[in-house]
Amino acid sequence: MPKTREILEQMGEQIKLARLRRKLSAQLIAERAGISRQTLNAIEKGSSTVAIGSYAAVLHALNNLDTDFLLVAKDDEFGRKLQDLELPTRKRAPKKGKL
Repeated sequence: MPKTREILEQMGEQIKLARLRRKLSAQLIAERAGISRQTLNAIEKGSSTVAIGSYAAVLHALNNLDTDFLLVAKDDEFGRKLQDLELPTRKRAPKKGKL
């Protein structure tokens, strides 16, 4: 999907810039993340074939930037509205003597 590809490319660029700002080598980050240098290169290019766990490992290797993953779908307003529409409405049992 084109929009997803754009987001991953932007994320990859931001990861690369974060690494460069910290003056950390690609080899060091790859080692800290437990991935190959080639996988890090793919992440920095925004590859959609790399597992999200590898993205998270790289963000963690860049001094705990992986906590931002907690923001993903945190406030799913649309999903909550859909859920609310499907909630059953409770009907009261008839009162005694009014059958």
